[in-house]
Amino acid sequence: MEETLRATLEETLTDPTSGPNVMTFLVIAGVGLAMALIYVPVRLFITITARSRRLRLLQRIRSLREALGQPLATPTSGPMPAPSEATPSTSS
Repeated sequence: MEETLRATLEETLTDPTSGPNVMTFLVIAGVGLAMALIYVPVRLFITITARSRRLRLLQRIRSLREALGQPLATPTSGPMPAPSEATPSTSS
C-alpha cells in the first residue's frame, strides 16, 4: 500500500495536470468567471441607475426648496381659480 501511495504521489508531482484536482479547479474557475462576467455588468448598471435616481431626487428637492424660498406671485387680475375650475371639463 505504501508503494502505491508513493507511486501516485510521484506521478502527481511530476505531472500536476494529470490529477483529478485539475478538473475540479477548471470547473470552479469556470463558474467563478461566469459569475464575474454576469455580476460585474449587473452591479454597474444598478449602481449607475441608483445614482441617477438619487441625483434626480436631489435636483427636485433643490428646485422645491428654491421655489419655497421665493415669495408667492400675486395675481394681477382677480382671484386665482380653484383647481377644479382651472382644468377644462371633457364631458359635455
